[in-house]
Amino acid sequence: MASTKKKAAAATTSRARLASVIKSARDTMRKDAGLNGDLDRLPQLSWLLFLKAFDQRVEQVGPLLDPDYRPAIEKPYRWEDWATKPDFSGNELKTFVNDELIPHLAGLKGADGDAEDPRNVLSTIFKDVNNRMQSGTLLRDLVNLVDEIHFDSSDDIHTMAFLYESILKEMRDAAGDSGEFYTPRPVNRFMVQQSFLELGESILDPACGTGGFLVQAYEDLVQRVETDTQRRQLHDDIRGIEKKSLPYLLASMNLLLHGIGAPRLVRENALLQMRDATAADRVDVVLTNPPFGGEEERSVVEKFPKGYQTQETSWLFLHAILDQLKKGGRCAIVLPNSSLFATGENSIGARIKQKLMQECNLHTIVRLPQGAFAPYTQIPSNLLFFEKGQPTKEVWFYEVPLPEGRRGYTKTKPMRFEEFAPCVEWWGGAMREGREEGENAWKVSATEIAKAGFNLDIPNPHVGEGLTHRSPEELVNELIKTESEILGLLGELRDELGGSVE
Repeated sequence: MASTKKKAAAATTSRARLASVIKSARDTMRKDAGLNGDLDRLPQLSWLLFLKAFDQRVEQVGPLLDPDYRPAIEKPYRWEDWATKPDFSGNELKTFVNDELIPHLAGLKGADGDAEDPRNVLSTIFKDVNNRMQSGTLLRDLVNLVDEIHFDSSDDIHTMAFLYESILKEMRDAAGDSGEFYTPRPVNRFMVQQSFLELGESILDPACGTGGFLVQAYEDLVQRVETDTQRRQLHDDIRGIEKKSLPYLLASMNLLLHGIGAPRLVRENALLQMRDATAADRVDVVLTNPPFGGEEERSVVEKFPKGYQTQETSWLFLHAILDQLKKGGRCAIVLPNSSLFATGENSIGARIKQKLMQECNLHTIVRLPQGAFAPYTQIPSNLLFFEKGQPTKEVWFYEVPLPEGRRGYTKTKPMRFEEFAPCVEWWGGAMREGREEGENAWKVSATEIAKAGFNLDIPNPHVGEGLTHRSPEELVNELIKTESEILGLLGELRDELGGSVE
């Protein structure tokens, strides 16, 4: 018991110390005139953290694992050459970082086609990195703070990964309505868990954002690793594609903190990448939340076969994923209600759903409660699970209800993983055995879906049954409770507005 207490105390100390360092770093950045808000400050902190972590996790460990290891970063650009010298400050430091360090890292070249060559990872990350700080003195203060963080202790790495995920969440909040809807951690975890991953399977997120699905998949599988060969294979099997530079940097850092030194991330338009892929590029599992409601360039759309050309990104992703999966491969994907609804002979969406059900067993659609992605969007969303190789015979639907007494989610009261527990119990394991219809579950045959024009937006047939049998007193109590909750939500909104609403 004593050792457990000692370990817990050490972890608490480590977390408190690291949290204090990160807070000081963010306070330092707030003083700089070149940084405006978290959308500027967090990328600045991320690329410095990445360089520090890369130095300790890759450059210093490399020679211990491989006597022939060749450092990716040479003098005078190594962390120890410039970051650990307190007197190297002011304009001299700023000029070095802006004119020498970042251009050097962006220009590194590794072996062609070698995704594991860290030079290729570094150059892709730093191709779009800018030092946004105007004060070289404050930059020195920030570098000094980052240098206090050590990535050679497993406790510190774990703690830093936890803190980094907190930073990412704040960044998502700061992004607001920029059109990027990041997947809540409970949804990530549920989709990974119900995909029943195995070691040796290749796993792809073609719209990986900050790497949430990939980190979750890695954490799920790394616990089963027993040999170095298995670990190297797992690192090779976790793959992502991201088009935008900032999420690419954040995802690289996220995976590095979780132990993958040279993440297999590609910075590219995933639709083009998947359309140009060969049979050798196909994967066993796809886990993703593709952008929806966006539009793609004409040149990208024309890469798809006639009859399937649309600018709606979610449709294009779904079509591309069908080709990207190996036979027997599995997919879990987030789609909005509007994608399920599209029907009719002239609807491209309906044609893609027809292709999906002919080529794959669309075995389960989990309907998420309203506001599961709040506060980023209130668009109703669904999780589709399918396997390639056999046509669909029937589709099971499961509706995850809001917790009792709740009418929605907020930033301070988001969805929790525990809310999926009844669905997990109903699921029936990897073989989906023993499923039964009930208050939240129902099934529809593929024939019925085809007759309805491949409309998958099928409501829960059991809704209303409970309402019919409720007494007037129960209904009035429910109305009173609802009004109270609305008042509570309005109170939260007033608090977020600084109490300025009278």
